[in-house]
Amino acid sequence: MSVIRKLCGEGSLRWTNHIMTRIFQRGISIEDVESSLQSGEIIEEYPADYPYPSCLVLGFTQNSIPLHVVCGVTENELWMITAYHPRMEEWEEGCRNRRRDIQ
Repeated sequence: MSVIRKLCGEGSLRWTNHIMTRIFQRGISIEDVESSLQSGEIIEEYPADYPYPSCLVLGFTQNSIPLHVVCGVTENELWMITAYHPRMEEWEEGCRNRRRDIQ
């Protein structure tokens, strides 16, 4: 998580068209994404993702609302993939673990 915080603090973020579309649709601000990366923790890792290994970060917006951010991590940049507010139907309390009772 320290690499993510460092890159975020340096402004080394690559905003993909996908994340920009999604955060606009979902009413999430760039500041909320950055705040979540600074306050967050990695809850899932996807080392086989292409073109870069990625992870799911649980963080909190400036208003303390849980936010999930998926980003690809390189040595020099974070590739912003998507961001969303976790839905309680899909996540256990605390938004760290996926519910197992979903079909």
